[in-house]
Amino acid sequence: MRKRVVAFVMILSATLAALAQEVPATHRVPALPHLASWMAGSFSSAEQAAADSNYFDIRLHMEPIWEERADGPWLYVEQAVASSLERPYRQRVYHVTEPEPGQFVSEVFELPGDPLRFAGAWRADSLLAGVTPEQLIARQGCAVHLRWVPERRTYEGRTPGEACLSSLRGAAYATSEVVVSEDGIVSWDRGWDDQGRQVWGAEKGGYVFRRVDR
Repeated sequence: MRKRVVAFVMILSATLAALAQEVPATHRVPALPHLASWMAGSFSSAEQAAADSNYFDIRLHMEPIWEERADGPWLYVEQAVASSLERPYRQRVYHVTEPEPGQFVSEVFELPGDPLRFAGAWRADSLLAGVTPEQLIARQGCAVHLRWVPERRTYEGRTPGEACLSSLRGAAYATSEVVVSEDGIVSWDRGWDDQGRQVWGAEKGGYVFRRVDR
């Protein structure tokens, strides 16, 4: 009996291994480090801005920080208009996790105090010396939930419903839709009033950020 059980387990293992080999690589769900590596780097919307005056030339930088931690990748995020790089209009920290296989979450945090004192930390991480995850301010409801889309080889997702509160320019809440690919990121951030009318953000579609450097 024991020999038959061992033989069955060996056959089953071999069969599963063979089936895994038959699944195209593009259809396998990549691991968390793969997503984080595509998010990290420097990006520009200059090409989109040149083709459509409705969009600004924006520079986006996402730099890994606290790489010694074992609770998932952390990234310092900075966005600035190309003509005012020294004064970014958005500075955040993202914490990327995989709570379930194939389901990824990018949590959003604000920096403590005046964020401009950290401007440029994507190229000089010493500016973040002394800052710890415990000091960050969580943006509740603003996490982006992503999944791997094999046919397009992209990670795609958005914030859930109306959970990301915002008071910017009369908004009641904000939404973010994100597509992450090997070549860049498409990000569509919009603010909505309590009647569901858009009050800020691009109207025609998301900003297309092309990768310019890792």
